[in-house]
Amino acid sequence: MPLSPVPEQEADAAGERLSGNASPVSLASSASSSRNSETFSRSPDISEPNCRENSACLLEQTLNYSEEEDEDEEEAEDNQVEEWDTDLEIEKSTICYDPAGKARYLAICQAYGVVPISYFLRHMKDSELTVKHRGLSPKAAKALALSLTSNTSIVKLNLSDNGLDGNGAIAMAEMLKENCYISELDLSENRVGTKGAEALSAVLRENPVLVTVKLSGNEFNDRAGKYLADALVTNQKVEHLDLSHNMLGQPAGEALGVAMAENVGLKKLDLSWNNFRGQGAVAVAKGLGANIFLRVLDLSYNGFGNSGAAALGAALKSNNVLEELHIGNNCIALEGALALALGLKGNKNLRKLKMSRNPIQNEGCLGILKAIRVNPGAAMEFLDFSVRVGQKGKTSCRK
Repeated sequence: MPLSPVPEQEADAAGERLSGNASPVSLASSASSSRNSETFSRSPDISEPNCRENSACLLEQTLNYSEEEDEDEEEAEDNQVEEWDTDLEIEKSTICYDPAGKARYLAICQAYGVVPISYFLRHMKDSELTVKHRGLSPKAAKALALSLTSNTSIVKLNLSDNGLDGNGAIAMAEMLKENCYISELDLSENRVGTKGAEALSAVLRENPVLVTVKLSGNEFNDRAGKYLADALVTNQKVEHLDLSHNMLGQPAGEALGVAMAENVGLKKLDLSWNNFRGQGAVAVAKGLGANIFLRVLDLSYNGFGNSGAAALGAALKSNNVLEELHIGNNCIALEGALALALGLKGNKNLRKLKMSRNPIQNEGCLGILKAIRVNPGAAMEFLDFSVRVGQKGKTSCRK
């Protein structure tokens, strides 16, 4: 049998009889009625038949409201976290990183109105760049030089036979004042002349990186030679210098002789195919005598003659550092060969002597051979006369 609801007054009276205070049920009902008065027109009475239904609806609404409130709070917290994460993120850069300078080179070429060198574009990240026989115009050379100013990859640069002339050499010289990575430079066969020699000599005074410099076939005259000689006096970094196939004569020889005596960096010097003769040749030989760093000296295809050979002989007496000496095609006759032999008697370091195509005759060959043989400390390993010595010479060589 279903239980009938207990009237509220009876419940309160029963509570008072038990404890002398108001019933807990009455207090709870009163508090609940006051809280829900704003939402409902009247509080549900537990004595009414539909009380349980109304209470269930109220409970469901309260739970739904609580769940929605929790979801709103969680969403607000998530949004706050997202805002914090966004603050910590690094903004994406819109600037493209161009370490090789390709974009810069293309922009420079466009500004100068020249066609970019495709080979350079493909190899501008390599350590060695060789651009030969291209016939670069002055503007193309300047565009290339401006791009190389900031290049950090290329350490060997070969621009031989491009017709750069003086203006192109000036552009390259300006580049080398800024670039501190290129250590080997080849500007051979570019006809840079005196103007180019002056610009390059300024670079040799300042650049602390260049080790190898090849300037062969650039129409250097005596004035150009003096510019370069002055730079060699102060330069201590360049180890290999090639000035072959130029027009350096007596004044240039005298200036270079002084530079050789004071230079402390050169290990290999190529002065072949020039016009050194007379006092110019003697000055170069004296410079060799005072130098204590040079290992290889090429003086072939000049006009040293007997006086120059005698000066070389005197230099070899005091110089015990030079290992290779090339003096082929220098118009050295018998007298000069015998004077050279005197120096070989006391030299203990020269390993290679090339003096082909000189009219030294059999006696000259024999004199040099005897000088080497009587020298107990001789280090000679290679000797080139390239002349007919006859049977007497062959017999002496066998001994």
